[in-house]
Amino acid sequence: MERQLRLRQATVDDLAWIHELRHRVYAEELGQHATNSEGVLRDALDGDNVYLVAARGDDRIGFVSLTPPWSGRYALEKYLTREELPLLAEDALFEVRILTVEPAWRTSAAASLLMYAALRWTAARGGRRIVAMGRTDLLPMYLATGLRPVGRTVRSGALTFEVLAGTVDEIARTGRARHRTTLNRLRPHVDWQLDVPFAPRADGCEHGGASFSAIGTDFTTLHRRDRIVAADVLDAWFPPAPGVRAALTEDPDWAARTSPPTGAEGLVAAVATARGLPDDTLAVGAGSSDLIFRAFGRWLTPDSRVLLLDPGYGEYAHVTERVIGCRVDRLRLRREEGWRIDPERLAAAVAAHPYDLVVVINPNNPTGPHTPAAVLRAVIAGAPARTRWWIDEAYLGYVGVGESLAGLAATDPRVVVCSSLSKTYALSGVRAAYLVAAPPVAAELRRWTPPWPVSLPAQLAAVAALRDPAYYADRRRQTHALRRALAADLAALPGAPLAVEESVANWLTVTLPPTGPSAARLVAECRRHDVYLRDLSPLSSAYEGRTVRIAVRDAAGNARIAAAVRAALAALTADAEPPAVTPGATAVPVATS
Repeated sequence: MERQLRLRQATVDDLAWIHELRHRVYAEELGQHATNSEGVLRDALDGDNVYLVAARGDDRIGFVSLTPPWSGRYALEKYLTREELPLLAEDALFEVRILTVEPAWRTSAAASLLMYAALRWTAARGGRRIVAMGRTDLLPMYLATGLRPVGRTVRSGALTFEVLAGTVDEIARTGRARHRTTLNRLRPHVDWQLDVPFAPRADGCEHGGASFSAIGTDFTTLHRRDRIVAADVLDAWFPPAPGVRAALTEDPDWAARTSPPTGAEGLVAAVATARGLPDDTLAVGAGSSDLIFRAFGRWLTPDSRVLLLDPGYGEYAHVTERVIGCRVDRLRLRREEGWRIDPERLAAAVAAHPYDLVVVINPNNPTGPHTPAAVLRAVIAGAPARTRWWIDEAYLGYVGVGESLAGLAATDPRVVVCSSLSKTYALSGVRAAYLVAAPPVAAELRRWTPPWPVSLPAQLAAVAALRDPAYYADRRRQTHALRRALAADLAALPGAPLAVEESVANWLTVTLPPTGPSAARLVAECRRHDVYLRDLSPLSSAYEGRTVRIAVRDAAGNARIAAAVRAALAALTADAEPPAVTPGATAVPVATS
């Protein structure tokens, strides 16, 4: 007999068994529903929800159901309205329900693994909170997962249920604390067939850059870089300016062994000259993440309240929620509005709550649009004096520095602009960034900056890059042309239409149709062709598990991307089993349970 317990997403072939097992358990055994001659219990959400199945060999032994937010309704709404239970109106709420195991397997790990699979599937689709109905007689089991009562109970047939909820992060932390050893013990005995890794990253923050794992993070197989198309991270496709290469190669031995200027004075002066800013408004770091951690760690506490864009760069949610523990709200951007920031909604949100920090990424990564500087200036001007604004301009170079809010940040103590030199200057490997703030704010951050914050090679490279704006302007024009060409090639691929959306910078996004494969499966299949794309699903439930981000490469790299996507879609279509759910589709009402 096969020893491994298989976890997978249900197909249409599983539905008859699911409906029959539901009748046996919830009608015949528990009396929650009346029995019927057909011997099945169907669900009005069967067209919208997702079933995960546990099986051993050919034997199905249990399932759990998830209702994603894009279905537009939850099973709990049969008992409580959204006014009675406001969390049902949250953007990233997933409902986990009807965890059911065959009687012979109830003492096994099947139920625990199904709950864990539901958590991982939810996190991989950008879920931030889970809601569930837990039988009151089994309440300790649910509480052990990290779910907590919300103060509501519902009655269904002969059973009483407690309404439970918890954030994905809280439930994951509870699982790590209580069940890490058990999960590690079970992992070799589980055939994990879901399109999400069994275990999350250790720090809980999802980044691009998996392509470097294929090259080799021990640096002993760097020759592999020539066959890898690294479109999962937004590094520049072009080399740095000739002056950068000259600065790095003139005397590499000296650059490697010599301590840099303590406060990166030359780099500060070069930024000040290039941007027309006073030196005392600047602080520098080894990339924008260095500055984010340094500044937020000084400004914020667990009592702070922060507003982020959703979708937005994942580092901000990681630092504010997981590292510092702030209360974080989100301004949901909408696909139907082209993912653009609505200034009226932003202004209203900031006016409605006492935010300590508002983070605006402009152009926004990963969605791609740019908000005109004049629009943001107007919103900031009308905002409460207590609210600090962090404007991330990492990709503004692809629009033009004339759209920067650096001048405002230099004079308004409420505004800070962070700008990476890594992406638009092709310096991701050396790491350099700067922020602009009013002199007292910048001085405070410099006091908390360690000596030698930027390496000597990075300072040499950044200074040389800032001195050659003409080179980068030409590369910017080429990037826009390459992006448009790649978008056209992807949009023209045969099969189900892909929704291709261009950014204003060096990437585009591709959204798969609701009836197609998940973004995670497309990414995995493209890796078979040494092409690495970024699955955006964990960043936001707004992507519904169907969107990938693709960095612009050179013409040859873009051709390989288009060929890999075409081959991957063909392979996934040929191998696909019909799913038991069509995400985003409208269900045909049937008998509810």
